[in-house]
Amino acid sequence: MVPTRYEVVVLKHNMMQQLSTVNLAWLYFLQVKEKRPRGDRKSTEISIHLQQALLAAIKTELYPWSQIDVYVEVLHADGGILPACINAATLALIDAGIPLKEYICACTASLANNNVAMVDISHQEEVIGGPVLTLAALPMSGKIVLMEMSQRFHLDHLPKVLNIALQGCKDIKVILDQAVRSHVEDVGSSTGWSNTTEKIRT
Repeated sequence: MVPTRYEVVVLKHNMMQQLSTVNLAWLYFLQVKEKRPRGDRKSTEISIHLQQALLAAIKTELYPWSQIDVYVEVLHADGGILPACINAATLALIDAGIPLKEYICACTASLANNNVAMVDISHQEEVIGGPVLTLAALPMSGKIVLMEMSQRFHLDHLPKVLNIALQGCKDIKVILDQAVRSHVEDVGSSTGWSNTTEKIRT
């Protein structure tokens, strides 16, 4: 997974705006061996996909006069950049108190040389392997909000790659949920919320 630093989502009131929007700004992209300038084609493409994925989870109807800004900075890329950004942004939204329909999680999947499906593709596996499927989903409802393929999959192989990607999203949801609950427990204990732990566990 790609180490990704994120900034807390900033909610700005804008009385001139009729609809909620999600504006994305990439501070910079750092690939394994090259640094991408701000606004290059790849960064713009990932920003658009990230916006599409987040809009599927955010309850934008609660913010008719607001603008939500998400800032993501990729420190090092050795795998799926877009899934890491989506997962990090999900945590940022939760930390900022933005209401979500549910967790939105993402991962990559591909096929090994022996046609065995594998998940969470590294940069090396992506370079030497076959086509890569990037999937973002709402695991609890099973809805797919984003799916992108680097190349065409044979129709016989697509179902098993899709299934393992969906399972990967469900596994990531468990990890994110544990991180959120642990964070709330830590904050609760440090601020003297005596019943926080019990409420979370129930």
